[in-house]
Amino acid sequence: MVRSYVDKPNSIILAISPANQDIATSDAIKLAKEVDPSGDRTFGVVTKLDLMDKGTNAVDVLEGRSYRLQHPWVGVVNRSQADINKSVDMLAARRKEQEYFQSSPDYGHLAHKMGAEYLAKLLSEHLEAVIKAKIPSIIAMINKTVDEIEAELDRLGRPIGGDAGAQLYTILDMCRAFDRVFKEHLDGGRPGGDRIYGVFDHQLPAALKKLPFDKHLSLQNVRKVISEADGYQPHLIAPEQGYRRLIDSSLSYFRGPAEASVDAVHLVLKELVRRSIAATEELKRFPTLQSDIAAAANESLERFREDGRKTVIRLVDMEASYLTVEFFRKLPTEPDKGANNNTPANDRYQDNHLRRIGSNVSSYIGMVCDTLRNTIPKAVVHCQVKEAKRNLLNRFYAHVGSKEVCLQITYYRIYYLAHT
Repeated sequence: MVRSYVDKPNSIILAISPANQDIATSDAIKLAKEVDPSGDRTFGVVTKLDLMDKGTNAVDVLEGRSYRLQHPWVGVVNRSQADINKSVDMLAARRKEQEYFQSSPDYGHLAHKMGAEYLAKLLSEHLEAVIKAKIPSIIAMINKTVDEIEAELDRLGRPIGGDAGAQLYTILDMCRAFDRVFKEHLDGGRPGGDRIYGVFDHQLPAALKKLPFDKHLSLQNVRKVISEADGYQPHLIAPEQGYRRLIDSSLSYFRGPAEASVDAVHLVLKELVRRSIAATEELKRFPTLQSDIAAAANESLERFREDGRKTVIRLVDMEASYLTVEFFRKLPTEPDKGANNNTPANDRYQDNHLRRIGSNVSSYIGMVCDTLRNTIPKAVVHCQVKEAKRNLLNRFYAHVGSKEVCLQITYYRIYYLAHT
């Protein structure tokens, strides 16, 4: 039993040995040496100095010559059985002990370092020094324990208030935590938001480049469109109706890449919602709330996608609604050099004239393409990304506030307990 106490590294060992026994065979010293080989926490105490045979003393032990310890040996004289029977109090016993050491020819020179009072003072000073040395490690251990408990509380979840107001605050606080994570994904604090830029920088230009303008503005198709636009009355100078039909039909090709950009950004935002829900620690113990937030967020993203689609289609339609007149006024109007002037009028510019028309329309479409390459990303970001940052859960907040919050949080908790 004694060993279970002295084994502890923070304990102070009092190795008490009677003066009338050999220190070398002391059980206390043997045990102290086993559990404290360095002797840093062992104090040697010699008792029964007043009971030694005449002509003998324990000076060699007390001065550390017989057995050396890290700390000084202390001799004490306790109350005898006769003193106990006479009910001698401890104050009187301590005075008697001091008188013994001061008057002893053997221990007089050690009297100031002997006695129970000196032993108590020595132990107090040592204990104080040990505490000061241990305080940093104790503080570190306490902080570590606090951190572990805090982490465990975060994992298990903080207590939820019983009143409806506190429960509503808890739900909204978890929603705000999700919203913060989602915005970090968009703003670059977490990965994922860069994929939106990839849609604008790679996917959209590649889709615009693949549009079949070469086929649409081929000589054969230009001839067909111009002829159909002229009807029974061929054009006199420039086939304006033919130009307009070619431009309108060419601009319609931009709808596909524009809508594809909207859909691609929508998919990125949906994936960021999924990642944000998974990364929000506060939501992990409420799987049903996770589902509700995901449903509300995706519903908002669908609205934003529809707004984005309408906006980019409107951009394309705006280009078709009003052509840039200055572009065509700057086009050359003289006939091609090298044309055969003896050719009949209806054949004189046939192929070259149609090629020039196709080339002019192609240049105009290229100008519009450059414009849309810049305005489509702006429309998508404005209608989808910015709205997702500002209003992703606005309708959900209103929905939660209008319901019986107490029943709502109870349902989440019951569902959680049933599935854990």
